[in-house]
Amino acid sequence: MTEPVYAKANINRTFINAPIETVWSTLVATDKALPFFFGSICQTTDGLKVGARYRMVHPNKKVAMVVGEVLAFEPPHIYAHSFQMTNIDEPSCKVTYELVEKDGGTEFTLTIENAIEGGKLIKEMVSAQGFIGTNLKALCETGRPAFTGRMVGILSPIFGLLAKRNQHIENWPLD
Repeated sequence: MTEPVYAKANINRTFINAPIETVWSTLVATDKALPFFFGSICQTTDGLKVGARYRMVHPNKKVAMVVGEVLAFEPPHIYAHSFQMTNIDEPSCKVTYELVEKDGGTEFTLTIENAIEGGKLIKEMVSAQGFIGTNLKALCETGRPAFTGRMVGILSPIFGLLAKRNQHIENWPLD
């Protein structure tokens, strides 16, 4: 069996004209749908901390879209986790969010590592980086997601209906 070839790290930076505390609290919220994460809700058993399992759940709370484990959690600067999309049969990758105070605002860096080169996961992740940065920026600066985030919210019920059976939440327990 040959070893998989991993894609190079993919880095996306977005400047957000908001205090680092605002960006951090928005990024790590676990009590509401997050438009920059395609409307999903982050669920954990007892909060985000190193070693905690998490899942990103569709607003209907019947579909697990992403699952993983928190790898680093250093408020308000670093949050890293493994990332497995439940609709893609590939190993997880690593996602790191880094916040740095800069020029009166916050530089948000999203890094994707350890994804299989040419795989579906890296393609999905790279295409999502701009969406995440744009919608996190808009939400932190204006209190509203960008147009793309609002459209995802509107279309969310349809996405929930299109979920595969293996994405049902009971297949992805947190414990």
